[in-house]
Amino acid sequence: MRLKVRFKFLAIASFAAGIAGSISIGIVSIPKATGQIPIIPYLPSTNNVTNTTESLTVSEWIYLDGRPIFQIAGTKNNIQQRLNNIQLNLQEITTEYFYSSTKELKLQTRIVNDLPVIYVNDKYLMTVNSLDAKLRNSEPETLAEQIIANLQQELEKAKTERQTPSLILQGKIAGTIVIAMILSSAIVYRYQRRLKQQELENSESIEDKEQPITTQLNLQQNEHLIEVKKIFLQLTQTGFWGGGSFFILGLFPYTRALQLAIIGVAQIPFIVSLASLGTYVIVRISYALIDRFTKTLISGGMLLNSEASERMQLRVSTFSGVTKSITTLICIGVGILITLVSLGIDIVPLLAGAGLIGVAVSLASQNLIKDAINGFLIILEDQYALGDVIAVGDVGGLVENLNLRMTQVRDAEGRLITIPNSEIKVVANLSSRWSRADLTIPVSYQADIDHALELIEKVATEMNQEPIWKRQIVEKPSILGIDHFGDRGMMIRVWIKTQPLKQWDVAREYRRRLKIAFDEVGINIPVPQQSIWVNDAQFLNPQNNGSSIQYSGITDQD
Repeated sequence: MRLKVRFKFLAIASFAAGIAGSISIGIVSIPKATGQIPIIPYLPSTNNVTNTTESLTVSEWIYLDGRPIFQIAGTKNNIQQRLNNIQLNLQEITTEYFYSSTKELKLQTRIVNDLPVIYVNDKYLMTVNSLDAKLRNSEPETLAEQIIANLQQELEKAKTERQTPSLILQGKIAGTIVIAMILSSAIVYRYQRRLKQQELENSESIEDKEQPITTQLNLQQNEHLIEVKKIFLQLTQTGFWGGGSFFILGLFPYTRALQLAIIGVAQIPFIVSLASLGTYVIVRISYALIDRFTKTLISGGMLLNSEASERMQLRVSTFSGVTKSITTLICIGVGILITLVSLGIDIVPLLAGAGLIGVAVSLASQNLIKDAINGFLIILEDQYALGDVIAVGDVGGLVENLNLRMTQVRDAEGRLITIPNSEIKVVANLSSRWSRADLTIPVSYQADIDHALELIEKVATEMNQEPIWKRQIVEKPSILGIDHFGDRGMMIRVWIKTQPLKQWDVAREYRRRLKIAFDEVGINIPVPQQSIWVNDAQFLNPQNNGSSIQYSGITDQD
């Protein structure tokens, strides 16, 4: 029972010490008794100060086995030397006391030059001055008695901790903690393996692009939540081993100083890492919320109507991508500010400076503001989205990236073209909601035009009835008839309305089938022709040439 009570007490004390150790030390005034309790029990408090025009009074803590005992004060110039002297005197006193056979501890106060001087076992420790008294808001003699009482208690406690029974007890506690760490780590590792399997299954499902958009959003949401769970489990593993090892260091008086050094070295990296990790987790959770919100809009029919599922997928990709980018920037900015505040940096001047810099930058970069405004309107009005094929001026291609500042398209030659959104005045969207295959088919003047029109319509109708092409062709193909007479023959116009981005596939297949059908009935697809007629008497005289001669040639102008 005594062991359990002792274990609980040590666990609570170590937990409180670990929490307190993550708090930074700030500059504060010392006029009241608030300076009696250290801000961080395991770190030297270097900046409890009183301001004057000529000097700066600071305070420091005296430690024994990593525990703060009492606080001293002094000017900024001599506080470090006084601290080192007192700490060195205390070390000599404790070394002699801990390893001596006597159990007596003699602490007394002597008055020298009207100031109390503390002796331990007839060895000089320190002199309590007026700055120390002002720090505690008491008289020097009263403060000396309080310091003696604290020293009496802490020295006896420190010597007891070095006795064999106490070390055995602390060793048992340390062994119990190690076993608990191993068992807890094994349980967490089991959950990690199960989560990894879920991640693989979810990734394989995401790769299937033929699924409904709501299913894809569900899978993306699960992906973000799985990532958050992975980080949580990794933090749990780190917490078990790091926290357990840190706690064990605090059990023994010989390693408690190492615990203090770890806190001093790792404080700033720990704060920065914790803020970065927290920002990443919040970003991932926000991604999951955005996917869930978008799925709700689609399920409720608020985002788009159901007549263009392909278009819906494009809009959802654009909407969620831009929203996630904005959310990421906001979370990173807030995370940086929180990190600076946690490190004790005053962010008010930084915010004021950032505001002035922002005004200057906005005046100097008006094009960026125009880009952002035009990009917002492009997304809001659904002029085009990710996956659309657009033409802007002399360039065009597949939209690969779209944000508030720019649009990036990939042309037919594989070139990635970046267009600032402010430069997009007129844009042609070739894949918005539906597309059209616009075909011009040449037919020879010698061919039976009615038969050719029937054959062209027959091929289009048969293609529209096949299941694989019927899903891509939206309406019955339209045979508009003879569009004009050209040098290649009669030009027949055909329109085939298709799903977005399917016009090229449909047009290629239709041309292939039509060529086969023309060949079967003997209708040739003409090429540009040119006839040469010679009208000369010597060539036209039958006596000289026997007959009139006509030279005709065919030239290919393609």
